[in-house]
Amino acid sequence: MKNTIFTGAGVAIVTPMNADGSINFDELGRLIDFNIDNGTDAIIICGTTGESATMTDEEHIECIKYAVEKTAKRVPVVAGTGSNHTEYAVNLSKTAEDLGADALLVVTPYYNKTSQAGLVRHYTEIANAVSLPIIMYNVPSRTGVNIAPETCAKLAELDNIVAVKEASGNIGQIASIAALCGDSLDIYSGNDDQIIPIMALGGKGVISVLSNCMPFETHEICRLCLENSYSEARDIAFRIHDFTKTLFCDVNPIPVKEALNLMGFNAGPCRLPLVEMSEAKKKQLSDSMRAVGLIK
Repeated sequence: MKNTIFTGAGVAIVTPMNADGSINFDELGRLIDFNIDNGTDAIIICGTTGESATMTDEEHIECIKYAVEKTAKRVPVVAGTGSNHTEYAVNLSKTAEDLGADALLVVTPYYNKTSQAGLVRHYTEIANAVSLPIIMYNVPSRTGVNIAPETCAKLAELDNIVAVKEASGNIGQIASIAALCGDSLDIYSGNDDQIIPIMALGGKGVISVLSNCMPFETHEICRLCLENSYSEARDIAFRIHDFTKTLFCDVNPIPVKEALNLMGFNAGPCRLPLVEMSEAKKKQLSDSMRAVGLIK
């Protein structure tokens, strides 16, 4: 059995932006504190929700450095260091390790894609270059690449490939991963609406967009699942289901940044090519937030 990076709810934290498009580090610190104070079990920095795809190298490194220092070992910091260029991912992963990250989140190659054999080579190169534990990130809707269960099992043979963030939406595939890998690979839900079914299959938690706005509730859903109290977990999930669903009424992280702004945080805008929500979607979002008491 490998060491687990975290159990429960890790927040895929947004990257707050100033009006001029620069990163608002003071507000990032406020969001990190808000999450930790309300039960979040890990900070995932520079993921999809953090808009890493539009960061410069310098910004990416500075965000990881800031998150490590601000979190100050209160919870693990997982740094997103994936790329469709293996050498680039290796170098960024080494830098994140030097900066003090506790683990890495490494998305599959995107756009140029690759075969299953290529995935094995890609992740093996990264794993061999660092000593940090690695969470593979499977999100085929964004990357065009799916990590097959058999590939997960092959990569789980490496000591520091310890988990997969599964955002394929395919519960059957996730069951196959769990059956093939057992204790050699932890599974985290990559979808907030699938926390309970994935944890029922043995998943250790979620890497969550929802936690940005509702860290306590997301943590509690996971805690209850870990205690096999699935009825109570469902009660919470059903109560906030409409808001959870509405957080994805537009391209992530557009709605979650809008929600945080409505809650009084200064998450700012997204970077182009992501644009502001329509007025109809803004109303849908604000109505769902009022229903769960996030705004008045």
